Amino acid sequence: MANAAHNNSGLRRLTQGELDLIVAAHERLAQGRPGGKRASLRMVNLSGLDLCGRDLSDADLSGSRFDNCKMQRVKLERANLFGCDLRKADLREATMKRADLRGAILCGANLSKADLTQADFREGQIGMANRSSGLDMVQHTTRPGSLDQANFSGAKLDGSQMDHVSACAADFTDCSMAGAILTGANFKDANLSGADLEGAEVGGANLENAKLNGAVLTGVDVRRARSTMGADLSGCLNAPSEGALARTQELVEKARANQQWIDTGGKQGAPAILNGEDLRPLGQHLRGLRLTAMSAKGACMVGLDLSGCQLQGANFEGADLRGVSFRQADLRGARFAGANLTKADFTKAMMAPLPLGPTRETPVIFAGAKLRYACAAFSDLTGAVLDNADLSGADFTGARLTGASLTGAALDQAVGLDAHLAA
Repeated sequence: MANAAHNNSGLRRLTQGELDLIVAAHERLAQGRPGGKRASLRMVNLSGLDLCGRDLSDADLSGSRFDNCKMQRVKLERANLFGCDLRKADLREATMKRADLRGAILCGANLSKADLTQADFREGQIGMANRSSGLDMVQHTTRPGSLDQANFSGAKLDGSQMDHVSACAADFTDCSMAGAILTGANFKDANLSGADLEGAEVGGANLENAKLNGAVLTGVDVRRARSTMGADLSGCLNAPSEGALARTQELVEKARANQQWIDTGGKQGAPAILNGEDLRPLGQHLRGLRLTAMSAKGACMVGLDLSGCQLQGANFEGADLRGVSFRQADLRGARFAGANLTKADFTKAMMAPLPLGPTRETPVIFAGAKLRYACAAFSDLTGAVLDNADLSGADFTGARLTGASLTGAALDQAVGLDAHLAA
């Protein structure tokens, strides 16, 4: 019934030219320029048209067809997409924060790296005009959001409302879904490997045959799911143990001793040795500290805030650093070989070689590291070794890469590397 309604040929068809005029007026309104007018594109057929990079934030697009549309990097913040048909639409890197997607069809759509923070995918009552009677007879049907076989790899779905959605065989690899409401949702055969589900509600959800290997399940009670039969839960990261929580103060003191070692020129304190430790309970205690030469090989540091830290020569080999903030940190000469840095934030970080003497220096080592969907925008990666690293979906916009080595690196969907690779 829902499919028939959305294939209703009675929807008014717009040309690309007509659409461009409406969107241009909407953008003028958003920018406070003369001649602006809010876009109202309700119940229209836009199938296959191009909206790449356009701004339709706050627009009313309810009940319209966008199937097979080109919508890369489109801005749809707070947009009303209630009941829209977005099947097979290309929405890569779209911004859709707080968008109303109730009852929308996203089957087969590509939303890789899209920002859907607090988006609403819950069921909605869809009203479509009767073919013969027009608007005199409106047929209503209630349906859940449909995300079957959609691609959300690397996307942000934090705090999203996904109650009772159907997401069979959808790809949520390395997706952030912290605090999402997944009550009663159908994730049968879905790929959630590496996804961050911290604090998500999964009561009544169907996780049959779902891939959850390596997912962050802190604060998630999978026992409340309706079914986990055949699900792969290997390598999942759960809440810190009681032992790790009990050692919080001890580990904080080690970090402070590292700073004291720097402040006194090595006369007091000592470099922190935190190899293999679960450091998540430290929260923001490390932010801005001077932790030069710290060793955290194999440590679990998921989601920590290390922004502004001095970490020259630090050793993070094999550590789990997913979602860690290294914004504006000094990481010269640091070692990250084999580390998991998925969605880590290196914005404006210093990662040039560390001078060791008049003629000696050591580069930052990312060999074999996983930097999927990481952000290294405007960072200094001069001379960095990124050989065999997984840089899929990573953002190097404005980064300095002079002399960097990327031999054997995976570069699918990575941005900001064109000039370096062409050199």
